[in-house]
Amino acid sequence: MTLTEAAHTAADRALSAAADAALSAYRDAISTYSREKLKSTAMLGADGTDTMFIDVVVEDAIIAAATAAGANVLSEERGWVDVGSALTLVVDPVDGSANAAAGVPLSCFSAAAVIDGEFTEAMTCWLHTGERWWASRTESTLRTSGCTTLSQAAVSVLRPHPRNRDAWWRVASTATRVRILSCSTLESVFVATGATDAFLDAGSDTHRLMDIAAAVVLVESAGGAVIDAFDRPIEFDTDLTKRWSGIVAATEELAYELRSTVRG
Repeated sequence: MTLTEAAHTAADRALSAAADAALSAYRDAISTYSREKLKSTAMLGADGTDTMFIDVVVEDAIIAAATAAGANVLSEERGWVDVGSALTLVVDPVDGSANAAAGVPLSCFSAAAVIDGEFTEAMTCWLHTGERWWASRTESTLRTSGCTTLSQAAVSVLRPHPRNRDAWWRVASTATRVRILSCSTLESVFVATGATDAFLDAGSDTHRLMDIAAAVVLVESAGGAVIDAFDRPIEFDTDLTKRWSGIVAATEELAYELRSTVRG
C-alpha cells in the first residue's frame, strides 16, 4: 500500500468513527436532557459564537473518536486539535443545532477529510435518521439535477439578514421554489443528490469553513459546483474567524448565475 492509499484508508476510518460517535452522542443527548438544557449556552466557541450544550456533548465524542483514529480535528467549538497527523477532519458536529435542540429533525454531523491541504473525501450523516452520504474526489454515487438556470431552480437559502435582504430577495423572486431548512450541510447534500438545485448564503457572509467543506467534495464529485459569492477561495484554513457566502449549485452555470444575482 502506498502512502497515499494509506492516507485515504485512514480518512475513511476516521470519518466513519467520527460519524458513529456523533450519532451515538446525539441520540443519548436528546433522550437524556430537556430541550432547555440542550439549547442552553455552554461556552463561547472557537469561532466566536455561543455554543449550545448539545454541540459540546456531540463534539467531545467526535474529537475522542477522530483523534483515536489518528486524525487532527478542526471543529467550530473547540477549534484546532492537533495530534501531529497528516490527516485532518474539518468537522461540523451538529449543523442545525437549534433544530436539534428544539426537536426539529433537521440536523447533521458533517466532515471533510484534508490531506496535504486538500479536501479529499467527505461524509454527512443525518442525525435524525442515521442516513449517510459519502464521496471522494474520484468516487461518488451521487449526481446533481443538472439544472443550469435560476428561473427553473428550486433553491435553499439561509434566512435573510438586514445586510443582505436585497440580494436575498433577488434570488428568492427569481427561483421557482425557495426553502429554508436551517441546516447548511443537509441542504448541500440535497444538491448533491439532485433533490434540490442549489443552496446558498445570499451574500451575508455567514458560512464558516465547516458549513461548506463537505459540500466541496460531495457536490463537486456529483457534477456540481461550490463557490463563494465574492470569489474567495474555499480552502483549508485553521482561522475560524473567516467567513464565506457559499454557493452550492447543481452546475457551474447555475452557480455563476447565482453569484451574479447576489452581486446585483
